[in-house]
Amino acid sequence: MRLVTWWALVSSGCAPVVLIVGWTTAALLEEPGYSPVRQTISVLAAGPPSGHWVLTGTLIIVGTCYLATAWGLRAASPAGRLSLAGGGVAAILLTVFPAPRSGGSLPHGWVVGVGFTMLAIWPVLAVRRSRRAPWGLRLAPSIAASAAMWVGALWFLIELELDGAVGTAERVVTSAQAFWPTVVVASCVWHSARSRYRRTSASRAS
Repeated sequence: MRLVTWWALVSSGCAPVVLIVGWTTAALLEEPGYSPVRQTISVLAAGPPSGHWVLTGTLIIVGTCYLATAWGLRAASPAGRLSLAGGGVAAILLTVFPAPRSGGSLPHGWVVGVGFTMLAIWPVLAVRRSRRAPWGLRLAPSIAASAAMWVGALWFLIELELDGAVGTAERVVTSAQAFWPTVVVASCVWHSARSRYRRTSASRAS
C-alpha cells in the first residue's frame, strides 16, 4: 500500500499557499483602517463583499484540502487522519458562522476553538510507533509540532488580552497548522523513494 496518494501531495501543498494568498487578497480589498497586525483574519469576513467572498472561498478551499490530505495520508494512524479532517470541516463551517464586524460570536468562537484543537492534536494522534515510520509521523517531531501550535495559541491569547499584535499571532499559528501536513506528506514521499531505492540497490547487488 502506498504511504500517501498523489492528491494528498497536491492538497497539502495547496493549503498554505491558498490560505496566505487568500487572506492577503482579502486584506487588500478591506476598507482603509484594517490592520493585519492588530486585527484577526475573521474580521475580513465582515468587510466589503469582495473581501468577504475571497475569504469565504479561501476557507472552503483550505478546508477541502485538509479533508483530501486526511483521506490520502494512508501512512498516518486513523485517529490523526480523523482529527485533520475535523479541522477541515471546522474551516468550512467558519463560512457558516463568520465573526461579526464588532463584538463576539459564540458559534464562531466554538468553531474556531474546535478547529484549532483538531489541527493542534492531529500530529500526535497521527504518530506511527515504528522506527521505520516516515519522519513526519514519528513521536518526537510530532510532539514538537503540536507543542509549537499550542505555544502559538498562548501567544495569541496574550496578544488578545493586551490588545496587541493579535493578527500577527493568528497568522503565524494558522500558517504553521497549514504547513505541517505538507511536511508530513513530503516526509512520506521521501520515505517511499528511499525505500524503493534501497530495494532496487539490494536486487542489483544480489
